[in-house]
Amino acid sequence: QLQLVESGGGLVQPGGSLRLSCAASGLTLENYAIAWFRQAPGKEREGVSCISSTGGGANYADSAKLRFIISRDNAKNTAYLQMNMLKPEDTAVYYCAAGPAGTYYTGNYYDPLGYDYWGQGTQVTVSS
Repeated sequence: QLQLVESGGGLVQPGGSLRLSCAASGLTLENYAIAWFRQAPGKEREGVSCISSTGGGANYADSAKLRFIISRDNAKNTAYLQMNMLKPEDTAVYYCAAGPAGTYYTGNYYDPLGYDYWGQGTQVTVSS
């Protein structure tokens, strides 16, 4: 079974940090570009960050720049999203997605059609 499972979400105060994990089974992550998306209530799904298959390149949405860091450990078949200085507007369900390695190099980082596998999502709530 091909599966991506996110974990690490929860409730944090504004200014806090959270580290999300995306663990893969049934596929070898080193062959895939990985992206994180999020969807807040009443809003469209939006891209957050994307990392190349080797980890040599990364892209961040404007909302994530300087605050979030995407990384991966291919030996552990896991990708991560470190989120710092969280804001209430970061509240959303966060999803990881995997697509062909070439997806990253198209520069079209956040086209959902470029990703074949999706996790179930993990809730992040930023509130005092």
